[in-house]
Amino acid sequence: MTPSSQPALNSSVMRHLLTYLSIALLALSSCTCGREGTGEDDEGLRVPLKASLTHVQPMTGIVLWTTSNARNSDYVQLEFAYMLYNDVCKEKDVFDWTPMENLLNDVASRGHQAVVRFRYTYPGYSCAVPDYIKNWPGYEVTEALSEGRKTEFPDWRCEELQRFHLEFHRRFAERYDRDPRLAFVETGFGLWAEYHIYDGPCVIGRTFPSHDFQARFLTAMDQWFTDTPWLFSIDAADRKYAPFHKQKDLLELRFGNFDDSFMCEDWDGYNFESWQFFGEDRYRKAPLGGEFSYYTTSDQRHCLDTAGMHGRVFEQLAARVHMTFIIGNDQPRYQKADRIQEAAMSLGYRFEIRDYRIKEGEWASVLVANAGVAPIYRDAYVAVEGRRGEYNLRTLMPGDEVWIRIPCPASKESVPTIECDHLVSGQHIEYQASIE
Repeated sequence: MTPSSQPALNSSVMRHLLTYLSIALLALSSCTCGREGTGEDDEGLRVPLKASLTHVQPMTGIVLWTTSNARNSDYVQLEFAYMLYNDVCKEKDVFDWTPMENLLNDVASRGHQAVVRFRYTYPGYSCAVPDYIKNWPGYEVTEALSEGRKTEFPDWRCEELQRFHLEFHRRFAERYDRDPRLAFVETGFGLWAEYHIYDGPCVIGRTFPSHDFQARFLTAMDQWFTDTPWLFSIDAADRKYAPFHKQKDLLELRFGNFDDSFMCEDWDGYNFESWQFFGEDRYRKAPLGGEFSYYTTSDQRHCLDTAGMHGRVFEQLAARVHMTFIIGNDQPRYQKADRIQEAAMSLGYRFEIRDYRIKEGEWASVLVANAGVAPIYRDAYVAVEGRRGEYNLRTLMPGDEVWIRIPCPASKESVPTIECDHLVSGQHIEYQASIE
């Protein structure tokens, strides 16, 4: 890491440590328990409550492309799209976000949120570097075959490309970091922005950015995206491509990971080792996602079979890595809607209200648990009679439960809700309850 970037990294790490500490203290202060050691609020009147999960929860599930014919299906909450840098910027420091606006509005019109990945390189296509940079003095276009198709690769030696890349993401975050139409941002370099050039001219510092520049970029992303979770491929665990082996401090950044060959036959080798490299508790910081393997047609055809594939059942493997979402655009060709919904509902958070008590006209007390495989990653609160509890459900980890007492004019007719400001029209968060 360059000397100039080291202070930024330290300040970023310190900022997140302070944030986590404040959230933890808030959680402790807003959790009201009854008898010490029992975790039970034994005051007030227990109120019967029945509720069930009927839909895939917002910001979770099986993701379809925005172009999929099945995108309006009931099991869809998230839609995925690649975006091109040169669609937004054609002249130096001139950014037209109309393509992004059109995409987000289109997705939101269906009551869904977007997962977006900007990319430069795609086999068979010209590089999405803005033309003004391709014409920059000293910039050299590299054309070569990748997957048997003529492909254009960026020239990462160009300082203007590096400057542009940083400026682009700074402005991207400034505009969209708190936008409810955007669920997650995926980022990276190389083919499909998936952190590799396994087929083609891979020259670190030229067709793939240098480790020093990557460190600058990743540190900056951690500072710019404070609300929207951002992820990159588990292939960044490869010491050839990324700086994490030499710069361990980068692992403290608040990023998530995605696995673009999930459920492949050899997953327990390279894939799982890459997940482990970034930490088995990574899900506590940021969401984990992926895409079903395209290594073989059989992988796509059978990845959601209830009997499993390659000795693994999807739900079990997803729980093992605490997965929140996965791209499964081909699944409507191979699976019935109810099976896709069943698999989708196994991902991410899953709230249960296990006890509910009130003192009429004064307060309500709710025992809420996360029975899912991951946290929610957005601020969310239990509310009664329009009053939100102080406890932030994004801190409620899988398997945990907490009592939340909410001062409000509660009655036996009061029904708890879960509120989140990061939703689009038509979305709501459900919970399971079976209280007699």
